[in-house]
Amino acid sequence: MQKTALVVGANGVIASNLIEHLLILGDWKVIGLSRRGGKNRENLTYISVDLLDPEKCQTRLSHLKEVTHIFYAAFQDRPTWAELVPPNMAMLVNVVEAVEPVAEHLQHISLMQGYKVYGAHLGPFKTPAKESDGGHMPPEFNVNQQQFLENRQLGKSWTWSAIRPSVVAGTALGNPMNLVIVIGVYASISKELGLPFRFPGKPGAYDKLLEMTDAGLLAEATVWAATNVQCANQAFNITNGDLFRWNDLWPKIAAYFDLETAPPLPMSLQTVMADKEPLWRQIQQKYGLNKHNYQELSSWAFGDAVFSWDYDFFGDGTKARRLGFHEFIDSEQMFYNLFDELKAKKIIP
Repeated sequence: MQKTALVVGANGVIASNLIEHLLILGDWKVIGLSRRGGKNRENLTYISVDLLDPEKCQTRLSHLKEVTHIFYAAFQDRPTWAELVPPNMAMLVNVVEAVEPVAEHLQHISLMQGYKVYGAHLGPFKTPAKESDGGHMPPEFNVNQQQFLENRQLGKSWTWSAIRPSVVAGTALGNPMNLVIVIGVYASISKELGLPFRFPGKPGAYDKLLEMTDAGLLAEATVWAATNVQCANQAFNITNGDLFRWNDLWPKIAAYFDLETAPPLPMSLQTVMADKEPLWRQIQQKYGLNKHNYQELSSWAFGDAVFSWDYDFFGDGTKARRLGFHEFIDSEQMFYNLFDELKAKKIIP
């Protein structure tokens, strides 16, 4: 039977890599959902829809009878943890309620989560975090979403999986959570100003253990979990498989950009980068870069969040390996490869 994937949140760094992976596999038809839509290609069709509007979801999605797999990776940011819950719950509910009743051959719903499930965003948490760890005090939309799928699945033939990456690294633009572009743009601006490359995070964050999840690796793992029966109705931590400390990696990234380093200096990138748009336009002109909008180019608030983690931040990825997913990536080399990709795409000089 033809496999048809409905990829929700199609323009994000996670979903865009997932779409490319599905197309490369060759035995998938892909439908991408997002507000902005996209350019159709062979075996890829985009639908533009506001996922917060239940009526529009019903109108535009209730004909998708051929969908066999839903890959949910949509996210809307809000100022507080409590405010995140209503929109992110509504989007998932609206998609599932529009598609699940009509998709006669639905096999699986994949939910993209993260370490918020473990309270990683709140402060020091138990590491390595395991899928079986106890929960924490709400509000937490990731948990609510999983509970919704668990309840919806009861008595149904389809299954679900919850995928929990660490910090995801990729090159898709217009994303509120892309650390690679944060670092690339910050390094490029530092170089243009003749400044050393300083780690801007909290005291203590420079020395703590951290891990990453490459977006390409995450795509492979997501499809693996969605298509293997032994993964049914379970959660999986998905990581590159190694750990690093900024105190070791930061000078190496500086060397990649031909920059000197200086001691860390705590500063909010969201604050110090707020006035750099004219400078970035000059850099784009000087180096013949593509004229991407400065606001969509880099998510300074996310960089501030990651660089503020003055506690260890990593999970236990062995559950996926025990069940058969053995791919891994060297995180240091991943950064270099993604910086190369940003240069090739003329996003950074």
